[in-house]
Amino acid sequence: CLESVPTEELITEGEGLTMPRAAVAMARASRRARVFNLARGFYGKRKNCYAVAKRATDKAMQKMYIGRKEKKRDMRALWINRINAASRLHGTPYSRLMNNLVVSDVQLNRKVLSELAIHEPKSFSALVSFSKQRASEIKAKPGLLSVLE
Repeated sequence: CLESVPTEELITEGEGLTMPRAAVAMARASRRARVFNLARGFYGKRKNCYAVAKRATDKAMQKMYIGRKEKKRDMRALWINRINAASRLHGTPYSRLMNNLVVSDVQLNRKVLSELAIHEPKSFSALVSFSKQRASEIKAKPGLLSVLE
């Protein structure tokens, strides 16, 4: 009868109560399904062999991350090129135009300036002439150094 035996004698080293085995099948299947779902459209073993698909999807995710950063750089460069081309039509290079806009306290970003240059050329022309005029007025004002001399 077990009631008469102390509990220390029931549980001995290497036998007795053991932990149940963890069920891995569902986690493994969902992990593999996620990788194969990401690998859809890949060629050869890259789409149906787990080890190859895992490496291919990891590399693809890295390139996606890098691509999102490069897209921002490329768009900024495109906006700058468009603004430069449009401002040169009005006789002002890009750097001088941007300096005039900053001095004139016009707070339009490059994306908006680029859209103005393409879709509203008259507005862009007015903006260029305004910034030239305003910047020349501000630069012509006597500063503190000229007053002290």
